[in-house]
Amino acid sequence: MLVRTRLLAALTGATLAVGAFGAPAVARTGPADGPTDPGAFVASYVPPEPVPRGEAGLRLPTSYPYQPDLRVYPANERDATERNGTVSHAELAPRLTRLMDRSDRVSTQVVGQSTEGRDLYLVTVTAPERRSETARQAAWRTEIRERPDRAARDGALRAGYKTPVWMSANIHGDEWEGTDAALRVIERLATADDRATRETLAHHRLVFSLTLNPDGRTHATRETSLGLDANRDLVTLATPEARSYVRTVQAVQPLFAADFHGYTDVLQVEPAGPPHGESYEYDLLVPHAYAIARQVEDDVAAADIAGNTSYDPDTGDAVEEDTGFVKIPYRDTPSGWDDYPPVFTAQYASLQGAVTSTVELPLGRTGPTTTRADSAVDTEVAVTTMTSMIDYVHAHSDAMLANQVEMFRRGVAGAPKVALTTRNVDGVPGPDEWKRHWDRADDQEPVRLPRAYVIPAGPGQRSASDAEDLVDALLFHGIEVGRLAAPAHLAGTGTTYPAGSYVVDLHQPLRGLASSLLGPGSDISAKVPAMYDISAWSLAALWGATVERVGATTDGPVGRTVPVGAGRERGGVPDGQPYVGFDLAGVADQRALNDLLGQGVAVRLTADGGAVVGPRGHGAAHDVAERYGIDFTAASRAAWAAGEPAEDLTIAYVGDQDDRLSLLALGFDDLVAVSARGIATSAAAGRPTGLEGADVLWVGSSLDLPAGSAGHAHVRSWLRDGGAIVGRGAGAFAAAESYGLVSGTAVTGEPAGNGIIETDTPGDVLDDHPQGQGFVYPAVWFTGLGPGTTAELTYGSFLAGHWSASEDGDGPEAADGQIAAVSGKMGQARAFVFGTSVFFRTHPRGGLSQAGTAIHWAAS
Repeated sequence: MLVRTRLLAALTGATLAVGAFGAPAVARTGPADGPTDPGAFVASYVPPEPVPRGEAGLRLPTSYPYQPDLRVYPANERDATERNGTVSHAELAPRLTRLMDRSDRVSTQVVGQSTEGRDLYLVTVTAPERRSETARQAAWRTEIRERPDRAARDGALRAGYKTPVWMSANIHGDEWEGTDAALRVIERLATADDRATRETLAHHRLVFSLTLNPDGRTHATRETSLGLDANRDLVTLATPEARSYVRTVQAVQPLFAADFHGYTDVLQVEPAGPPHGESYEYDLLVPHAYAIARQVEDDVAAADIAGNTSYDPDTGDAVEEDTGFVKIPYRDTPSGWDDYPPVFTAQYASLQGAVTSTVELPLGRTGPTTTRADSAVDTEVAVTTMTSMIDYVHAHSDAMLANQVEMFRRGVAGAPKVALTTRNVDGVPGPDEWKRHWDRADDQEPVRLPRAYVIPAGPGQRSASDAEDLVDALLFHGIEVGRLAAPAHLAGTGTTYPAGSYVVDLHQPLRGLASSLLGPGSDISAKVPAMYDISAWSLAALWGATVERVGATTDGPVGRTVPVGAGRERGGVPDGQPYVGFDLAGVADQRALNDLLGQGVAVRLTADGGAVVGPRGHGAAHDVAERYGIDFTAASRAAWAAGEPAEDLTIAYVGDQDDRLSLLALGFDDLVAVSARGIATSAAAGRPTGLEGADVLWVGSSLDLPAGSAGHAHVRSWLRDGGAIVGRGAGAFAAAESYGLVSGTAVTGEPAGNGIIETDTPGDVLDDHPQGQGFVYPAVWFTGLGPGTTAELTYGSFLAGHWSASEDGDGPEAADGQIAAVSGKMGQARAFVFGTSVFFRTHPRGGLSQAGTAIHWAAS
């Protein structure tokens, strides 16, 4: 065990005058620094294409220092950082350039761009490395992950590996001070010549993501400029900011990672509170995570930072006097704080092999920002916290590295998953103060890992395109996926999977992440009274593809597979066929349909849920087949003749970013934002309302236009001319009911209830490609349907998530058997209303395709 010297005394409170570094080197000039209205970017956003297979992940430098020219951004005149005295994004490149000019310890890499195009910086501070040394570090990093048995025996690795410590900040744009603290720590590390600093940089790479959401930092918004919270997006990956985070954690493979947030009145340092997710190797994570939190607690108390608050364990309040405590959720929060879903930075990084912590800085906002005095305190607290964490890892990296190697070993070996419970906590090695706080509420639920998840090819697959998109997502997350080289027959089951089926074998380094992404999850409603965020997210259940659990982790392989990693197969169109078609089962199919219609190609929708293209559309069919990976098949002239002509639709919508982004993801690019107030005032004044050229009105929130008003009459007239209402929730039902398109009662379940629920498809609109699960947050169901209102979906059992009934009886038992979606008609007008949350954060892709089908049905 190395004897390591602490940095805290040297770093805490140290500030460098950046002006002393000289003028910045301006190599390139960036574009004007973006508008201050983030909604402008939502309005112009086009969803990214599926991530190409084989795309290289983030590549770290081949030697250190790595000091490129950085693009310099002009200052934004209305930058939110002016209000609290924190560092603007425009200042970062000049400051980093000055640091690189002065110090060979500092490297800066641009690891992506924000939604508005601002560079995302990854700063590494370490002792310089020659190319051969950096190559050796990279080889050791791979050995730890891919060959952990060997790594555990590799004495040279244990002695020479520079364990990475990663500090990230500002993924919530209006939580600023982690960025400023990181700069302070970087500046001190870059120039200090004391023994502790030299020793730390010789044994570690200290890595900093200065701002994960620079657009939000500039505009004082929590969300990115798409209106999405990137710290809820680590599974779905709808934002470029979240995708950059995932690429960074994969490349760095941190031993410890901390993400800095605010504001909770008192410093809050994880580990997180129960319930603890089933997929985490918690015996390898919580001992050091808790010990780090406790060291931070002691160091912050000892620093005696003027203006800082303390935690009163007797009252649970933040107090001004120094109690010696900060808030540690695992110890101090009874339930529901962060731990369960991997949608957050720290929880996601835990599944990539890191001990992690979310840090909440104490002093809160006043209005849209914090005060300068509050920011100064929060920055000082964050500097002390970062330095304390680095000190801890420096002193304990041998034991922490052994745990990381063991985590990957369990995955590669396919070891049975052992739940951490009150029965076995005493036997966990390492720091043990955490053990006295573990109780039955903390117990991990047992999980029986399958040998593999299989994504079948051929007739057993609900949606070939959704299956391909699911595989692309898994590969992006770093999950190993194979493809059957020959049919695989499972002995004793009667099941044969065709060649070409995808196999996610859980004998792999990231088996915890794979299990978390694909596993069904658990119903934890009885485990804790409330949850901080969603409690279920399974890609296997919600992304539209058929995915099957196979065997147990101790079973043999499913069959002979070849790794998937090459470019995604392009779709094709059969030659010599006058009519060709494809199934409208998945999101890519919906996009292909809307692309063809946008090009003016005649497409007809068939009664069995397909689309047929005639002879004049073959050129366009070839293009979309390649673009979306769609395989067309031969179709008959009779199918063409019997089909319903599809239209290139213009959709007016009432709702939020989830509605707009989901519609765009489906390929509906002619969108018009409307509101009840806008329709009412414009109709009363005889001005255009936005509905004039629309074919469908999507209602994602509410459309409250009183009967007899000019606005109500205007919508009624538009419906008589063939308009349609489609939407989600009680607001959409009320809108459709107010025009006689449906009738009955909409019942909303417990508002916080969320998760995965069984669904059945008794109606005709969605029955061609039915799905057995849906997502709700909350669930809405419909009772007492009147004549002409048809049940299209029904609910079954609640499968996974957190949904407790209130005194109103609005729990999952009340929803079981109820109607989950309805349709209706009146004259030329049609309506379709979902009670499921089909557009939630653009996540449930199976729900997106259902919505696309309903929209085209309603418009026909």
